[in-house]
Amino acid sequence: MQGRKREREREREMESSDELPQVFPINGGGEDEKNYQSNSSLQKKGVDANNVFIKEGILDKLDVDQLIAASQTTPKAFTIVDMGCPVEIDALAALQNVIDTVKLKIESSAVYEHLSPNLEFQVFINGPTTRDFNTLFRSIPMNKPYYAAGAPGSFYGRLFPISSLHFVYSTYSLHWLSKVPDGVGDERSPAYNKGKIYCMSSPKVVADAYEAQFARDIEAFLKARELEVVPGGLIAFSIVTVPPDSKCITPTFFEILGSVLLDMAAKGITSKEKVNSFNLPIYLATPPQLVGLIKRNENFSIERMEQLCRPRELFYEADFPEKLTIHYRAVMENLFSDHFGTEVVNVMFDQFKNEVTETAVFMDLSHKQGLESFVLLKRKP
Repeated sequence: MQGRKREREREREMESSDELPQVFPINGGGEDEKNYQSNSSLQKKGVDANNVFIKEGILDKLDVDQLIAASQTTPKAFTIVDMGCPVEIDALAALQNVIDTVKLKIESSAVYEHLSPNLEFQVFINGPTTRDFNTLFRSIPMNKPYYAAGAPGSFYGRLFPISSLHFVYSTYSLHWLSKVPDGVGDERSPAYNKGKIYCMSSPKVVADAYEAQFARDIEAFLKARELEVVPGGLIAFSIVTVPPDSKCITPTFFEILGSVLLDMAAKGITSKEKVNSFNLPIYLATPPQLVGLIKRNENFSIERMEQLCRPRELFYEADFPEKLTIHYRAVMENLFSDHFGTEVVNVMFDQFKNEVTETAVFMDLSHKQGLESFVLLKRKP
């Protein structure tokens, strides 16, 4: 009874928040050759590995008996959510991987005869309200073995009823902040990030502002999920991270984008004021930082954590600068265009590709490859 009361109190606390997270759209589905769906080769190996980790996690950590005990009646639907669904990834294949693995897990459980014949699968695909999911929804097969629906909104807040979700996963989304950190675009602020668009080489006060915003966002994400996920339910997510105490290639590319913009401002293509007021709403944490933030929420246990490095041979391909530019454009073009305008952004990405090619910074062995972290959490009773 006391546990239920605490849940209600947490729910009211979240509903009382009047700050709505900002939305930073990507180039989603559709026929545009610059869209995410057409330019995700840099992430494919990570996606494939994550699907393996998810399968192993469900087989090893999903307690079917506990899920039934947590429900007032035997559940007739197993509810799965893809949160922040980046449409460049084969979301439907990842979804089918979850369903097939849950079925396999149930078949090996003691309650198979009672649960399996009547169990159905409800799938929600979440994304910001500005995202175009038309291509994804058109690709859902007619004879799908599940019920599918969209769930628009920010995953940094509540999206579903209490204790309604059994499995949640999120791919390459949680490093996007709910908003640009306070003060970094304000010349009156001590955290003013003048001449930079990210915090890698900025003063400590700027980096602290980014880290604080990331901490608030992870806290909000887990606080919402602790109410929505049933006891024994699982959350799996992959997130771009950086190795501690070493240079990493990913934020270095952000620095190059910033230097290109400053060069364009010096040439009058854009203004210094525009550059100084723009900051990427992204924070790349280290794995230890991420673990520390997760552990602040006592309602989840970390069941597994893996780090994946992108293969260095990827950087040796002759067309790597071209692939990198197309990928970043698919990820960030709308964000830059909203601030600088389309014509400026076209020039920016052309110069970015040239700068990456000429400096060959990706060949510098002192830089670590891009790092991704996979995390599997379990909702405690």
